[in-house]
Amino acid sequence: MKKIINNPVNVVDEMLKGVVAAHPQYVRRLEGLNVIVRAASPTKKVALVSGGGSGHEPSHGGFVGKGMLDGAVAGAVFTSPTPDQVYEAIKAVDGGEGVLLVIKNYTGDIMNFEMAAEMAEAEGIKVDKVVVDDDVAVENSTWTTGRRGIAGTVFIHKIAGAKAEEGGELSEVKRVAEKVVANVRSMGMALAPCTVPEVGKPSFTLEENEAEIGMGIHGEPGTHREALRTADEIVDHLLDKILADMDLTASDEVAVLVNGLGGTPMMELYVANRRLAEVLGAKDVKVIKTFVGNYMTSIEMAGFSISVIKLDEELKELLLAPADTPALVQF
Repeated sequence: MKKIINNPVNVVDEMLKGVVAAHPQYVRRLEGLNVIVRAASPTKKVALVSGGGSGHEPSHGGFVGKGMLDGAVAGAVFTSPTPDQVYEAIKAVDGGEGVLLVIKNYTGDIMNFEMAAEMAEAEGIKVDKVVVDDDVAVENSTWTTGRRGIAGTVFIHKIAGAKAEEGGELSEVKRVAEKVVANVRSMGMALAPCTVPEVGKPSFTLEENEAEIGMGIHGEPGTHREALRTADEIVDHLLDKILADMDLTASDEVAVLVNGLGGTPMMELYVANRRLAEVLGAKDVKVIKTFVGNYMTSIEMAGFSISVIKLDEELKELLLAPADTPALVQF
């Protein structure tokens, strides 16, 4: 295992210290906890909290800031954060208007975030939740019942965050978040595995000319393995699966995210985006906004995912609203 780390046991703690050292104008860390919150929190608005296992950077702490999240909870690598950490995050960001939890559909995340919500509600804090299940690849997986939550989650952070920033009530912010969940679909693929620091060996193996289609962000199996195809063929396959699960017709407006998994060069992501734009253009689907880069990674996994969100006027306005967080590249 070759990694630029010290002791694998300390990797999350040292990473969070590095985040705060780099971005003190945006975020602060709750003492003794793996929780990042806005530097000026709490604010008098609905607060958004998300999180999950570490290893997906810049998700989720990189999206803490104006117009997106108020708090992010980091578990151990690929491991759900504990209920007490989520509970402390809720308390830290609550400004009296309630807290919305954005949870990716993994069994541990749902259980621990729900337990934290119950603890906070017992103290009089208004808490609600949305569960993200944008991955069209498989219906059930190693860690889920139902579809997995992957990079489309970033659209929930942005759009629901904008609704909260403009003063929406908790019920309104949840409604918008659920609208995003209903209209975003994603699917990914992998060329090479990643290595969890404390494990010290790759999470799976692929032959030199082999790809895993539909791979999950923790290395969960996809739909199948196949010989590596061209970029255009890969994009066509992923997009076919996504569009087959969406009610999308000519003249509809969308935003797209070509998300790197940590080990894929930007050159290759832009090659994939070129084909994505060609196919959607041929269908007369209007791409309002395109995001290309590392938004929800899998440590150093080689591969990428595509997310497509169908927009109405409300979602479009919120997507394009100003936001300012450490990881924002194109939002």
